[in-house]
Amino acid sequence: MNPFTKYLSQWSADSAFNEFVDQWDRFERIVISVYRGKLEPDVAGDEYTRVWSWLRARYGGWSDLLAPYWQSTQAAGEPTRTDPFQLLLDLETASAIRGNWTAMQHLPAAREALNRYLLEHSQPAGK
Repeated sequence: MNPFTKYLSQWSADSAFNEFVDQWDRFERIVISVYRGKLEPDVAGDEYTRVWSWLRARYGGWSDLLAPYWQSTQAAGEPTRTDPFQLLLDLETASAIRGNWTAMQHLPAAREALNRYLLEHSQPAGK
Protein backbone atom coordinates (compact mmCIF):
# COMPACT_ATOMS: atom_id res chain seq x y z
CA MET A 1 0.00 0.00 0.00
CA ASN A 2 1.07 3.54 -0.63
CA PRO A 3 2.85 4.64 2.58
CA PHE A 4 0.75 7.77 3.16
CA THR A 5 -2.47 5.93 2.40
CA LYS A 6 -1.42 3.18 4.80
CA TYR A 7 -0.77 5.78 7.48
CA LEU A 8 -4.20 7.37 6.95
CA SER A 9 -5.95 3.99 6.78
CA GLN A 10 -4.92 3.06 10.29
CA TRP A 11 -7.74 5.28 11.61
CA SER A 12 -10.39 4.17 9.15
CA ALA A 13 -13.10 1.94 10.58
CA ASP A 14 -14.74 1.56 7.17
CA SER A 15 -13.77 -1.98 6.20
CA ALA A 16 -15.53 -1.75 2.82
CA PHE A 17 -13.55 1.37 1.86
CA ASN A 18 -10.34 -0.16 3.19
CA GLU A 19 -10.93 -3.19 0.98
CA PHE A 20 -11.55 -0.90 -2.00
CA VAL A 21 -8.25 0.88 -1.28
CA ASP A 22 -6.41 -2.46 -1.00
CA GLN A 23 -7.74 -3.55 -4.37
CA TRP A 24 -6.95 -0.14 -5.90
CA ASP A 25 -3.37 -0.51 -4.64
CA ARG A 26 -3.07 -3.87 -6.40
CA PHE A 27 -4.53 -2.37 -9.57
CA GLU A 28 -2.20 0.64 -9.41
CA ARG A 29 0.87 -1.60 -9.01
CA ILE A 30 -0.11 -3.61 -12.07
CA VAL A 31 -0.82 -0.50 -14.14
CA ILE A 32 2.54 1.06 -13.27
CA SER A 33 4.46 -2.17 -13.85
CA VAL A 34 2.87 -2.75 -17.25
CA TYR A 35 3.30 0.87 -18.30
CA ARG A 36 6.99 0.84 -17.37
CA GLY A 37 7.55 -2.44 -19.19
CA LYS A 38 8.47 -4.32 -16.02
CA LEU A 39 5.50 -6.64 -16.50
CA GLU A 40 4.25 -7.89 -19.83
CA PRO A 41 0.51 -7.42 -20.39
CA ASP A 42 -0.03 -11.13 -21.05
CA VAL A 43 1.71 -11.99 -17.76
CA ALA A 44 -0.37 -9.42 -15.90
CA GLY A 45 -3.57 -10.52 -17.64
CA ASP A 46 -5.16 -12.85 -15.07
CA GLU A 47 -4.33 -10.69 -12.05
CA TYR A 48 -5.35 -7.55 -13.93
CA THR A 49 -8.69 -9.11 -14.86
CA ARG A 50 -9.39 -10.25 -11.29
CA VAL A 51 -8.62 -6.88 -9.70
CA TRP A 52 -10.18 -4.87 -12.54
CA SER A 53 -13.39 -6.91 -12.34
CA TRP A 54 -13.57 -6.53 -8.57
CA LEU A 55 -13.08 -2.76 -8.77
CA ARG A 56 -15.50 -2.32 -11.69
CA ALA A 57 -18.20 -4.20 -9.79
CA ARG A 58 -17.82 -2.00 -6.71
CA TYR A 59 -16.72 1.40 -7.93
CA GLY A 60 -20.31 2.53 -8.54
CA GLY A 61 -20.84 2.48 -4.78
CA TRP A 62 -17.92 4.84 -4.26
CA SER A 63 -18.01 7.06 -7.33
CA ASP A 64 -20.32 9.75 -5.92
CA LEU A 65 -18.48 9.80 -2.60
CA LEU A 66 -15.08 10.16 -4.26
CA ALA A 67 -16.14 12.70 -6.88
CA PRO A 68 -15.61 15.84 -4.76
CA TYR A 69 -12.12 14.62 -3.88
CA TRP A 70 -10.87 13.86 -7.38
CA GLN A 71 -12.51 17.04 -8.68
CA SER A 72 -10.16 19.04 -6.46
CA THR A 73 -7.01 17.37 -7.84
CA GLN A 74 -4.89 17.91 -10.90
CA ALA A 75 -3.99 15.64 -13.78
CA ALA A 76 -1.35 16.64 -16.32
CA GLY A 77 -0.95 19.97 -14.53
CA GLU A 78 -4.59 20.95 -15.06
CA PRO A 79 -7.71 20.58 -12.91
CA THR A 80 -8.96 17.01 -13.21
CA ARG A 81 -12.03 17.02 -15.44
CA THR A 82 -12.42 13.28 -15.95
CA ASP A 83 -13.07 10.77 -13.19
CA PRO A 84 -9.60 9.21 -12.85
CA PHE A 85 -10.98 6.00 -11.37
CA GLN A 86 -13.41 5.51 -14.24
CA LEU A 87 -10.80 6.48 -16.82
CA LEU A 88 -8.52 3.73 -15.52
CA LEU A 89 -11.31 1.20 -15.05
CA ASP A 90 -12.31 1.74 -18.67
CA LEU A 91 -9.04 0.01 -19.65
CA GLU A 92 -10.46 -3.46 -20.13
CA THR A 93 -7.15 -5.24 -20.65
CA ALA A 94 -3.61 -4.86 -19.37
CA SER A 95 -2.42 -4.28 -22.93
CA ALA A 96 -4.45 -1.03 -23.00
CA ILE A 97 -1.98 0.41 -20.47
CA ARG A 98 1.11 0.28 -22.70
CA GLY A 99 1.88 3.78 -23.94
CA ASN A 100 -1.22 5.24 -22.30
CA TRP A 101 0.24 8.43 -20.88
CA THR A 102 -3.23 9.81 -20.12
CA ALA A 103 -3.89 6.91 -17.76
CA MET A 104 -0.58 7.44 -16.02
CA GLN A 105 -1.29 11.15 -15.59
CA HIS A 106 -4.56 10.31 -13.82
CA LEU A 107 -3.17 7.76 -11.35
CA PRO A 108 -1.94 10.47 -8.94
CA ALA A 109 -5.37 12.16 -8.99
CA ALA A 110 -7.02 8.89 -7.98
CA ARG A 111 -4.49 8.35 -5.19
CA GLU A 112 -4.92 11.90 -3.93
CA ALA A 113 -8.70 11.46 -3.91
CA LEU A 114 -8.37 8.29 -1.80
CA ASN A 115 -6.08 10.07 0.63
CA ARG A 116 -8.33 13.12 0.91
CA TYR A 117 -11.33 10.89 1.53
CA LEU A 118 -9.42 9.07 4.28
CA LEU A 119 -8.34 12.36 5.84
CA GLU A 120 -11.95 13.48 6.15
CA HIS A 121 -13.48 10.14 7.12
CA SER A 122 -10.94 8.71 9.55
CA GLN A 123 -10.49 9.65 13.16
CA PRO A 124 -7.22 9.14 15.06
CA ALA A 125 -7.71 7.31 18.36
CA GLY A 126 -8.65 9.61 21.20
CA LYS A 127 -10.15 12.34 18.98
